This record gives sequence, structure tokens and C-alpha cells, in this order.
Amino acid sequence: MHTRRNGEFVVSMRGGSFGGYSSSRGSFGSYRKGPAQERSSFKHLGHLKRLFPYVKQYRWVLAFSLLGLLVTRALMMYQPLLMKTAIDSLSYTEIEPNYVYPALGILAIVIVHSGIYIATRWALRRISIAITYDLRKRLFDHIQFQGPTFFNRFGTGDLMSRAVNDVRMVRMAASFGWVMILQTLMTFLMGVAFMVHQAPALAGWALLPLPLVGMVGWIMARGMYPYYRERQEAMAEVTSFAQENLNGIRTIQAMAQEDHEIARFRRSSTVYAQKCYRATRYQTFMGVAMQATSTISPLIIMFYGGLLVLSGDITVGTWTAFSFYLAMVTMSVTSIGHSLAMFVAAAAGTERLFEVLDAEPEVVDDPHFQPSGPIEGRLEFRKFSYRHPGAPRPTISNIDLHVNAGETVALLGRVGSGKSTILKAAVRLLDTPKGSVFLDGHDVCDFPVRNLREVVTLVPQDPFLFSATLRENLTYDDPERPDDPIWDAVDAAGLGPTIREMADELATIVGERGITLSGGQKQRATLARGLIRDAKVLLLDDCFSSVDTETEDRILSGLERLRGSKTTLLISHRVSTARHADRIYVVDNGRVLETGTHAELLAKKGYYAELEAVQSNQELDRSRKSQLLRDLEVADDEPALAAVPGDG
Repeated sequence: MHTRRNGEFVVSMRGGSFGGYSSSRGSFGSYRKGPAQERSSFKHLGHLKRLFPYVKQYRWVLAFSLLGLLVTRALMMYQPLLMKTAIDSLSYTEIEPNYVYPALGILAIVIVHSGIYIATRWALRRISIAITYDLRKRLFDHIQFQGPTFFNRFGTGDLMSRAVNDVRMVRMAASFGWVMILQTLMTFLMGVAFMVHQAPALAGWALLPLPLVGMVGWIMARGMYPYYRERQEAMAEVTSFAQENLNGIRTIQAMAQEDHEIARFRRSSTVYAQKCYRATRYQTFMGVAMQATSTISPLIIMFYGGLLVLSGDITVGTWTAFSFYLAMVTMSVTSIGHSLAMFVAAAAGTERLFEVLDAEPEVVDDPHFQPSGPIEGRLEFRKFSYRHPGAPRPTISNIDLHVNAGETVALLGRVGSGKSTILKAAVRLLDTPKGSVFLDGHDVCDFPVRNLREVVTLVPQDPFLFSATLRENLTYDDPERPDDPIWDAVDAAGLGPTIREMADELATIVGERGITLSGGQKQRATLARGLIRDAKVLLLDDCFSSVDTETEDRILSGLERLRGSKTTLLISHRVSTARHADRIYVVDNGRVLETGTHAELLAKKGYYAELEAVQSNQELDRSRKSQLLRDLEVADDEPALAAVPGDG
């Protein structure tokens, strides 16, 4: 149902609302006149100056392309003169007919024009592709070194939208835009010069409305900025939603929420469609306004120019040539408005791109520092404290933690106690405070990040696998590794029997994010990927949460065999895991509650002892249940055995 309310057009329909917009199956939501935002100005177009470094490196190609296009425009200026010669020779008996040479001249101009035009457009296309490549490469490279605060601000879908859609908007202005402006300006000046040369009086009247056309284009182009900006932001929302939805598709299907997600996507897409419609409507209205104002000059030519022809002041050929020149001039003035619209769209895209590129990396290192001597693997935390940005209280408060070279140390504590933050600080996945974390007596903040992460390997809590083969995932940092160390790491991680049962073994494709593997298999695969690096220090962030206790025991035995005298710092929620460590730190609310060996902590009868008692009772209960089930199975089999003939 369509209604009007306070000058606004509203489409009534069934469905919920999303972001202030109603929605339904395939329908648009409420439509308002447009975003009440600041109009674009030179301040917004100023974003384009940040594209100069990308354009500058192709300046010579752009210069030759511009020269070629100016030559084609100059050649085009001679076509109306040739047409004038032919028309006048056929219109007036006192002039000898002459149409063959003008026709051949026009043909030659068209051939030369086509060759130059194809070459220049090819060059500009190559520049456009090169600028797109440079922008996307810089954007991707910049994102690789960002930290958690950055990714809290920019979602994956938003970054994808900026890398695809915003770069596409920018590239045309960066390559074609500058050339089009100069080409349009030269076309206007040459066209006006030829018009004045052919009929000065008629040119004065014909050019009179053109400033109005340019003013309309400029004013309307200034109003397009908020429309393009909002359209790009809505596109980013759709991309983010789709990316998150596809990543969580198994959860959606398990919860039978497909229809709910389809409805949510429809609402998000409706918002984007509305933004596109607004921008398109405004641009269309701009085109209509420009065309309407630009028709005044042809009307003047038709009436006043016709009177001049009848009075004999100008010839029919002159009137025809003048009409062609006016069309060129009018087209150039009209295209200025469209060029400005393109620059406004590019300014919106440039602003969004440099919002990402201006984000400073949270972790900055000194690439020139080199520690003296080989790394032994001694890790120390001295009065280490850390507060995540925006958090109400510190995650870690004044922790002292020492891991000697070759030791295995366990961190045990409840969820959210700060254990993972400790491991991330060791490899500087967050902005580690200077003077708080040391490797072999050297502040980790002095190490180049790349070198630090080569000697200190973190196996994160969330197992992530690439959509590739198992071999490619396991040897991610060095694909040229031979099979022996791969199988050693796989067996130590307890994944060897599983891989050997697969038809393609290490060549098995695991699918996106390892979708073909179970949670425990993915966790063991990421553990093997960490073990295969044979780093001096290995950090394991709760890598046994998805495996049973029997598999856990096999993995711990493999770790002891493979790691030997190297340093290992692991997080666990299980006493059965922590008890194998040389020392145990019990962490709670960002502080160390207890520390010692398994026996020492049991003797203290504190938090660790209570946790051990609870988990031991649970393990005992599970063992009793398993034994009861086995007894029942045996009891069920006995009557069947007794009924076998001759048995007795």
C-alpha cells in the first residue's frame, strides 16, 4: 500500500524492521528523500590528492595518452569544416561541387582517430588495472600487520568491501578522470574557438546558456557525496553479513535458523538497494537537469542561426558546421558534471580506503636489533600488566612468571582469567608493554616481530586450517619440508592413525576452515603445525580441549619425546594435563594465586587441590559408568552363549 506522510513516500508492507527500514520478501522498505548530511565540497574532493603518488608513477604514460586524445580532438575539429565545404558546394550553384575530397578527408581522419583512440584507451586501461593492483596490494599488506583493536573496528566483510568496491570507484578517477577533465577542457576551448571563427555573432548567443549548464552540473555534483558514501557503507554491511553467515553456516543449519538468516539478509540487502536507488535517482535527475539546460543552445542555433542563413549572413554549410561545434562544446560542458560526479564518488571511496591505510599498526618493532648468541628459550614476565582497549579493568595485573630454558610450565585457571593474554604478550600479538616480557634477558619489544615469532611459536586456541591439503596446512611456514619431520609432528600430536586411514593421507583436502575434519582433528592438526617448526619456545593455548583424556595422554607423551629439552608453556583447564608440567601457575582474575609442582600444590590444599578433587571425582564417575556398561554388555552376551548347542 502506497501512502504519503509529511511529504515522504512510504511503502507499507509486512515484515520486521532493520536499521529503520521495513522489509518484506523482495520489497523495498520505507523510502525517504535522502540522507540529511553535509554536502560535498572541496574539502571532500581533497581526499583525491592522496591518490597522486599512484598516478605520479605513470605520469609519462598518462601524458602520452593525453597527448593522443588531444590529437584526436583536434582531428575531430576538422570534420565539420570538411562537411561545410561539401554542403556549400552542393547548396550553391556558384560553387563548384566538391564532395569527394571532403569525404576522403573525413575517412582519413576517422582511421587515424580510431588508431590513436584505441592505443590511448588501451594505455589508460592498463594504468587503471595497475593502480587497482597497487591499491589492493597496499591495502592487503597493511592489514597483515594490524592488531586486535584494528579488527574490532573493521570487520572482515567491511574490509573486503573496501578492497573491492571502493577500489573500483577510485581507479576510474585515478586513471581516466584527470585525462577526461583535461580532454574536456581542451575540447571546450577548441570548439569555442572554431565557433567564434565561423560565426562570431551566433557564437555569442549560443554560448550564453552554457555557464548555467556548468553551474547546474557543479551544484548537483556537490550533493552526491553523502549518497555515494552511504551506499558504500551499506554495501559493506551486506558483505560483512554474508561473510559472517557463511562462516557460521554449520551453526545456522544445526539450529535450523536458515529462514531467519534469509530474512535478516533480505533486510540488509533492502537497505543497500534503497541506498543504490537514492544515488541512482539523484544521478539520473542530475543528467536530466543537465540535458534540459543544455538544449537551450541548440534552440538558439535553430532559430537565430536559421534567420542568419535566410538573410545570407552565413551559409548552410557554416550553420551545419557550427551545429557540430556546438554539440562538442555542449557535450564537454555536460561531461564536466559527470566527471565531477565520478570524482565525488572516487572521493568517497578514497576516504574509506585511507581510513584503513591510516590505521597505525599496534605492534611496532626495531628491525635492526639482533640478540647476541643463540636463543636458549628462557622466558620471563616481570610485573606484567595489560588492559585491553576499552576494558573496565586490567586483564593481567603485576604477574611475575619465570620459565627456564627446557622447562615445561602449565598455566591453569578458569575461563577469562587472563591466561591467553600472557601467551599473546610473549609473541606480541598485542601491544606488549616494554620492560615486562623478556626472552633470554632481552625485552621482546626489541626483537623484530618476524624473528621473535620464528623462535617463539604460538598454537592458538581457535584451530584454523586453510582450504588446502593437510600437507600444505602442516608445512605452512616451509612447504619444502621432507616427509619425516611431518610424520614425527603428526604422530606426536596424536593425528597419525587418523591421517593414515584417509585415502589420500597428507594429500587430503580439508575444505574451507578444515570443514571436513572434526573439532579434535583440527585441534591436533594445528598442534602438529606448531610442533613441526621445532621452535625454541612453544606456547600451547588450551590445545587439548577437544580431545579425550586417553588421546591427551598420547599427545603429552609425544610432546615429551619431540620437544626434548626445549621450552614449552601450555594452558589447560585440566589437572590431568597440568600435572605433567615441571611447574604450574594457577591464574585467576589476572593474578597468580599459586605456583609449584603438582605435589606441592596438592599439599597446599588450595584452589588447585580443590580443582583436582573435583576433576578426579568426575573422572572416577566416568570410569565407573564405562565399567558398568562393559559389565552389562558381558551379561547380555552370556545367555546367548549358553544357548549354543553342544556347549556345556
